[in-house]
This record gives sequence, C-alpha cells and structure tokens, in this order.
Amino acid sequence: MLKALLRDSFLTGGIYRYLKKERDKRRYRLATEVESQFIDRRKYADKLCLILAGYKPHLYEDVFERIGRYIPEDIDVCIVSSGLYSTALAEIAEKNTWSYLSTKRNCVTLAQNAAILLYKDAKYIYKIDEDIFVTRGCFHMLWQTMMRVEAMEPYRVGFVAPLIPVNGYGHLRILKKLGLTGAYKEKFERPIYASSSERLIEKSGDAARFFWGEGGYIPSIDQMNAQFSSEDFQYSVCPIRFSIGFILMRRDVWERMGMWKVLPDNPCMGVDEEQLCSFCMTNSLAIIVSENTVVGHLSFGQQNDSMKEYYTAHRERFKCSEE
Repeated sequence: MLKALLRDSFLTGGIYRYLKKERDKRRYRLATEVESQFIDRRKYADKLCLILAGYKPHLYEDVFERIGRYIPEDIDVCIVSSGLYSTALAEIAEKNTWSYLSTKRNCVTLAQNAAILLYKDAKYIYKIDEDIFVTRGCFHMLWQTMMRVEAMEPYRVGFVAPLIPVNGYGHLRILKKLGLTGAYKEKFERPIYASSSERLIEKSGDAARFFWGEGGYIPSIDQMNAQFSSEDFQYSVCPIRFSIGFILMRRDVWERMGMWKVLPDNPCMGVDEEQLCSFCMTNSLAIIVSENTVVGHLSFGQQNDSMKEYYTAHRERFKCSEE
C-alpha cells in the first residue's frame, strides 16, 4: 500500500522512479560484472550448452569424452569455470573447438550470467554439471521433448531434463520402469519423490553405487538409455524441487527471472536450482522429465568422497559402453 502511494504520488513519484532505476542498475552490475578470461570459439548458434566445471578433474576424461562424442554440431559449447582458470579445461576446449570462460570470483550464478550474455544468439540453453555422464541422443531427446510438449501437451514448459538415477525424482522413475522398487526398499528405504539431503539417494554412497550397477540390479546408463529411447514417446511432470545437473531451458525463462540471482560475497551454490524451481512453480511452468533418455550423475555432496573412490576402482561402469 505504501509502495503504491509513493510510486503514484505527484510529490514522490519522480524520486521513487529514480531510486528504483538506480537499484536496478546496482542489481544488474552485481549479477553481471566479473573479472574473467574468455577464449572465444563461438559459432553463434541458437542453442548453447554451458558445462560448469573446474572442481572434479578426476572425472574429466570420461565426462568430456562422452560430451564430445554425443553433443550435436548445431550447439555452441562453452566450458565455464567459476573462481579459477584450468589449463586442463582450456586444452579440452581447444581440442573440441569449444569456448572457455573462467571467472576470478567464485560464484556459479554470476559465471553463468556472464556466459549467457556472451551468447546473444542463443535462444535455448543446455546446462550440464561436471559430474554428469551424457548418453547417445540425450541432447536431441530433450529438445524433441520440449518442442512436443509445448506444441501438443497441456503445459507451459519451464525446463526439460532427462531421467537421472542418482536424483531425488529420477531414482524412483527408474525403479518403477525397471520393477525394482521392492528391491530398493529392502536394501535402503521406501523410495519416494523427494529432493532432500536426509534421503539416502542423496546421502548414502551405497545407494549411489546401487544405481551405478553395484549388485547387478541396475543396467548401465547406456543400456537404459538405449532401452528407453526405443520406447514410445513418454514424459512425466516433476512435482518436487528438481536437481538441475542437466537441463534444457529457453533463454526467455532466464530473462524473465531477471537472470540468475547473485548474492554478495557468496559462491551461490544451489541458488540457481532454488530460484528456477521456485520460479517455475510460481509462474505455472512445468518441470518436464523425458522418460526416453537417461544420463548418469556421479553423486551428491555427502556421497562425493566414497563415490570418487568407487569411480576410480570401477572406471568401466562410467566409460561409454558403445562402440
């Protein structure tokens, strides 16, 4: 009420608009201004893939081998490092003719904003974390799912994601599709759709290893992807907060959010996820999960140490199993 009075008053309206303009300028500077180094190999495509990396170098060989193998030629690719410069990542970018952006300040939302602003032609944005193992056709399947749901289904799309086994939503979808809910319940806990650090899917190294094939219950991500991609078109709508390790979104969703939120003196880990999921719920935008493609996610924070050891000892489960 007071805000409206100040805005609409003849006496205070001009001051109100001036202060609002100055506030918006400060917010824009906070969200975009950062010291950075950009190695530019842009193709000026209408699709952009940002790969957030720099803190799990032990995964680079397998993660980037998969991305290099499976990403379509019509997608611009930029590796983004928040808070560091990596010679290894610069070399990977050069080998694949990708761009590389590194920022001095460690703030993942700021780094993403800076990268997106460099790609003015990109209308569609894929975002991948450095512990995601992509699979054949996953990029096209996300694109196809977005286009089909927008054109034919009763939803406005916020973003699209693949099935991800180590994921608060995806783990139960995988269990249901494979008929393994009972086995998981017996070994761990009753599976529910929940993104929470208290749930074993995000807490237990044993649960993560189960979904990476330990015990022989779950096929490899390449086998599951081949099986599910051969099925009729399927998608589901995620009703909970979704862990956004790999997503496809329209640029205008990012713009309507006012870009990714940047907090002063904060690395902003998880801020983008919370912001995007909240924005989708508030604005009636659906979180769409393609059930025709699967990608791998190594682990959540509480699982990282044990899964790093497991990854090192069982590289064959993470390497591409296709010829």
